[in-house]
Amino acid sequence: MRGPFIREVQLTTPEETDARRGHPWDLPAVAALKSGLALDPGVTYLIGANGSGKSTLLEAIAVAAGMNAEGGSSNFAFSTRNSHSELWRSIRLVRAARRPQTDFFLRAESLFTTATYLEELPRNPLQAYGDVSLHEQSHGESFLAVMVSRFGPNGLYLLDEPEAALSTQNCLTCLRRIHELVLAGSQFIIATHSPIVLAYPEATIYACTQQGLEITDYDDAEPVRLTRSFLDAKDRFLHELLAD
Repeated sequence: MRGPFIREVQLTTPEETDARRGHPWDLPAVAALKSGLALDPGVTYLIGANGSGKSTLLEAIAVAAGMNAEGGSSNFAFSTRNSHSELWRSIRLVRAARRPQTDFFLRAESLFTTATYLEELPRNPLQAYGDVSLHEQSHGESFLAVMVSRFGPNGLYLLDEPEAALSTQNCLTCLRRIHELVLAGSQFIIATHSPIVLAYPEATIYACTQQGLEITDYDDAEPVRLTRSFLDAKDRFLHELLAD
């Protein structure tokens, strides 16, 4: 592992945050940026309930880093619906001396749009994606094709809920690919609900909570605790959930 490309995420005008209203300013995770968000040189995770702000933060970091809001690298230029927040305009990325050789914002929800954009480019770029159209593969296969064929050493990669595209087995494959790329000098920021995707050793895990952003250990992370509790006492959980 080498040093990070981005050391920290900060609000450019923290004093204005308290005066702003509405999404995303009412999210505790966004307000917590007033104290800065230090990033791991290898893997940083963002976890939290739906609506807690993890994907909003990830998207803002991606756009502030020059990547396309709907997914892709800093060379992608497409938009089907301008739905991303303006948070990226109000954050500053504290960069290290290193610069990434490549980058990519990989969103499971918009991979179809990314695949369509690639096919419409005048010069065929599919060699960088395994020489097979992403549309001719399953959702999970195309997601992994991007990670295996398009991602390379010394890259900055942001993944938004990769488990939405991947089987349990391929979540493990995803972890292996993350490890290969971290050893090759890459940096990851990942929003996830998956206890498998979350399992990269010695990563930094931030929980987006009502109190803001809290560093947590893997075993204390909610996706891990809840999944473990369910598997250890499945019948009891189902009895309570499905009771008339």
